Amino acid sequence: MLKAVLYGRITPEQHLESQFTQLRNIAAERGLKLTGVYSDIGVPSKARRPGIDSLLRDARRGKFSVILILGFEKFGTSIRGFLKLVEEIYSLGIALISAREAVDTSTPAGQMFVKAINSVSQLQKSITNERIKAGMRRRKLDGLPVGRAPLDVERESLVRDRLSGMSLTTVARKYAVSRTSVVRFVRDAQQRESAVVTKFPPKTRQVVECAA
Repeated sequence: MLKAVLYGRITPEQHLESQFTQLRNIAAERGLKLTGVYSDIGVPSKARRPGIDSLLRDARRGKFSVILILGFEKFGTSIRGFLKLVEEIYSLGIALISAREAVDTSTPAGQMFVKAINSVSQLQKSITNERIKAGMRRRKLDGLPVGRAPLDVERESLVRDRLSGMSLTTVARKYAVSRTSVVRFVRDAQQRESAVVTKFPPKTRQVVECAA
């Protein structure tokens, strides 16, 4: 008997049981053994979802073979997020059953659905990459710089303040840069300084033996 879990996502005003009742019936009809329930309640669309995070951790550990959801919109909060979730679940050999769309990725029809999703995902990535490349080509033709703009910071003053004992946070705030940038600027300055300093070996004493 395959182990299955339920996943649901609701607002604080809704009830999970309204989603799970239908999913439990589907599990019973297919002879699935329910071993867990995962949910997210009142989580904004762009925030991390503890329920999904926990579900994925257990999926990677092989704790179940099937995930039942009421609908695609419950599983993913965006098209990109949904595509990513389906791809990972499928790569782990776990079937996804959606009641509303009547999709079961363990069936031939469901596998075709996953392949279509993968094609859409690859197309989306290709379009995004082509837009980025086209934008870079356009900037080159216009004589504009390509890539990340360099930080307009008085680096020598920044390094001097940091080496004089000013705290990392204070320096970062003073020059409106990140703490990571402060560390990088100081490290680069120290490397340049050490590169121009030539170290000579200490003088050796010469012992001259004279014949008597």
